[in-house]
Amino acid sequence: MKTLNTLLILVTTLAGTAQAASHASAPTGAEFAKTTAVAATSSDMAAGEIRKIDLTNNKVTIKHGEIKNLDMPGMTMVFQVKDVALLSKAKVGEKVRFSAEKAGGAIVVTDIQPAR
Repeated sequence: MKTLNTLLILVTTLAGTAQAASHASAPTGAEFAKTTAVAATSSDMAAGEIRKIDLTNNKVTIKHGEIKNLDMPGMTMVFQVKDVALLSKAKVGEKVRFSAEKAGGAIVVTDIQPAR
């Protein structure tokens, strides 16, 4: 969370600087902030492999590497899923990148994307 807060402060500062110094060919502050936020989001995702999908209980088992934003080492664990639609795109055995956060006393997967 500290990393995200620091990043947001940096982006806000740089966006203001970029806006003041912009010209026709340079990105606006809003464009710069959007590009930086997207890059930060994808780099914050953890790598993993889907081991099991439980549609009935909205859960997924993932063997994963380090989850930096949760300060969690690699392991295999069951996660709740914020949106069941994420599970409809996932397949057992698939290599993925995913985001997770603490919510309501559980660790919840908030995004799953195929690994590239």
